[in-house]
Amino acid sequence: MIIESLKLNRFRNYDSLKLEFDKGTNIFYGDNAQGKTNILEAVYVCGTTKSHRGSKDREMIQFGQNEAHICMQILKNDGKIQIDMHLKKNKAKGIAINGVPIRKASELFGLANFIFFSPEDLNIIKDGPAERRRFLDLELCQLSKIYLYHLTNYNKIIVQRNKLLKEAAFHPEYLDMLDVYDSQMVLHGQRIIEEREKFLQRINEVIQKAHEKLSGGRERLRLVYEKNVSAECFENELKKNREKDLHFRASTSGPHKDDISFYIGALDVRRFGSQGQQRTAALSLKLAEIELVKQEIKDTPILLLDDVLSELDRKRQHYLLDSIGDIQTFITCTGIDDFIQNQFELNHVFHVAEGVVYE
Repeated sequence: MIIESLKLNRFRNYDSLKLEFDKGTNIFYGDNAQGKTNILEAVYVCGTTKSHRGSKDREMIQFGQNEAHICMQILKNDGKIQIDMHLKKNKAKGIAINGVPIRKASELFGLANFIFFSPEDLNIIKDGPAERRRFLDLELCQLSKIYLYHLTNYNKIIVQRNKLLKEAAFHPEYLDMLDVYDSQMVLHGQRIIEEREKFLQRINEVIQKAHEKLSGGRERLRLVYEKNVSAECFENELKKNREKDLHFRASTSGPHKDDISFYIGALDVRRFGSQGQQRTAALSLKLAEIELVKQEIKDTPILLLDDVLSELDRKRQHYLLDSIGDIQTFITCTGIDDFIQNQFELNHVFHVAEGVVYE
């Protein structure tokens, strides 16, 4: 799977841009705040509908404009795909696949698989649980439309249930609706828990190899799924915690409270690991993610590395770049001297300065 070309109109600091890519390593270098990351963001948004930065559609549209357009050509084993995405300031985005508009953004998921790696990802171990759940959700939504369906519905129900819990203090008659929400929460929540469980089990099967090499064979890393509640106990837990939920006016149990722990032997890396151990574990997780996606889709994902190499020492840089293999990769950086000195293969180099891309 590769991206052949990308066109941008009125996206971020690009009024109009057209790029063609190599199937190997594509480097975007230049000073900070010139527009390098915006290109990677456009690729990710066009493939997943979401910004890796968490930006809203209107924030990605060029200042003073009402709409932005992204067009991306993808080549897969079964043929070419063109994705057109129109971001609108005050309306839902419009998406077309091979010129045919789609009704739901979720129809885009699975057409292409992207793995985004930024300096923030190196902090996933020590950050809050929301970041680790986000990692699970972003990857599982790309791999499984079933998971995407259940997660979308579960999130909607959580919002509605929490609203009801807040209003129930003034409208006790609303409490009759809680059973309806609870049954839907259980229906979708159980599937989310089961899918996360299977995903983490498979991650554990592939993460060992990467981590042992990065640590020189001294450490063995394993992930532990910290379920807030098990799938089979979810219904009973909701009933048991109803008074608590009404008191706090929020849903206190369910997969929206899940977390992941990282262990090296008996050491909890999240709480007691050194910064080096935390970063090595994060890099191992990203490499395991790449391998797992390759196994799942029987193809290669597209790898987006946003200024991450500057955060890694030379050993980890080498291991990451050597692990890429046949994956099409997009890398942003401030300079290419390290690539040249270390004889890394540069298939296509772009220089970005003040929103202009030079080849």
